[in-house]
Amino acid sequence: MAESVTITDNRTGESIEVPIVNGGVDSAAWSKLMPGTWFYDPSFSTTAAAESSITELDGGAGILRYRGYPIEQLAEQSTYLEVAYLLLNGELPTETQMAEWSHEITYHTFIHENVRKRFMEGFHHDAHPMGILVSTLAALSTFYPDAKDIFDLESRQKQIIRLIAKMPTIAAGAHRHSVGMPFVYPDNSLDFTSNFLSMMWRVAEPNYEPNPVLAKALDVLFILHADHEQNCSTTAMRVVGSSHADPYSSAAAAAAALYGPRHGGANEAVLRMLNTIGTLDNVDAYVKDVREGKMVLQGFGHRVYKNYDPRAKIIKKIAYDVFEVTGKNELLDIALKLEETALADDYFVSRKLYPNVDFYSGLIYQAMGFPIEMYTVLFAIPRMAGWLAHWSEMLDQNSRIARPRQLYTGSGVRDYVPIFER
Repeated sequence: MAESVTITDNRTGESIEVPIVNGGVDSAAWSKLMPGTWFYDPSFSTTAAAESSITELDGGAGILRYRGYPIEQLAEQSTYLEVAYLLLNGELPTETQMAEWSHEITYHTFIHENVRKRFMEGFHHDAHPMGILVSTLAALSTFYPDAKDIFDLESRQKQIIRLIAKMPTIAAGAHRHSVGMPFVYPDNSLDFTSNFLSMMWRVAEPNYEPNPVLAKALDVLFILHADHEQNCSTTAMRVVGSSHADPYSSAAAAAAALYGPRHGGANEAVLRMLNTIGTLDNVDAYVKDVREGKMVLQGFGHRVYKNYDPRAKIIKKIAYDVFEVTGKNELLDIALKLEETALADDYFVSRKLYPNVDFYSGLIYQAMGFPIEMYTVLFAIPRMAGWLAHWSEMLDQNSRIARPRQLYTGSGVRDYVPIFER
């Protein structure tokens, strides 16, 4: 027997039985029974605004899968570019497909000289790299007018390749501009992540060779951040995309959503917290202050996960690999003790406050030399693949333009009073 729910309008006594499909109830049935009555869900936290086959997230069980593949397997065995292909195409690539995909991405990493010289270099010297990234993404739409042909599949694929390929170039350029260093052009002999590190750190070397452990660690971090279901920035991508805006404008909107500290700035907040704690001896006192509501435990708990974030377990292991190369970050011991103390405290366990992906990622970025202003940019680079996968899926679904309803709480009808009579 199919699962269903029966809704009764007590004002009229009318009822309707609605099937439960894929864990959801079709709102059209509700609307048919009670036209003009809306669900009130300000943050959409109990509303499914889309059907998607890209990412499966079970927060209660601590499960994250891309196209059915467990994140643990992908992090251990795959690469970011392969995962990007998977998210966008639904299947892992064959050897031939992967070679073609990697070649296309590699040879589209360069950005138009006018984007760099006349646009990016026009920002103030201390402009935030994320602000430069958001603005540059939007500006790219003026350089690629063919991007407006969103239902031309060949054109759409071209824009997808351009956006994924150019993100590291724009990101590195934004950093180097903000610290007064010359722009470094992409090196087509390097893989995706190594090329980004070259554009970030190369000074006068004829060839930049990143440490393979650090390049691999960053590649895994890119995999973990590639998609995360219907989060704030992905929803922004889909909402703006539903108006049939070009992908550059939609991606700029998504990046702007990520720019907000509630979304993309969590690992930065973790580092600031660890610096505030300062020493191992202060951990117990800080945890006590958290219990009493005086402080916030950054990097613990998640809007969706009510279990240990599976990405956090992977990142914790990567942290040790990175510190073997860079030397141990003194904040790591504080983080480890903080995690141990919190997970042994029923106050946090009963509230399902477990470490999330941001708890250790900031420590890794810091150890690798990235300035704190770049942390959200490092989030945006890999998330582009997820944003574009959802954007493309939405277009294929022929989704209607996003247009939420509201519950009006303002004044009733009033007559206009001339200004001299008020």
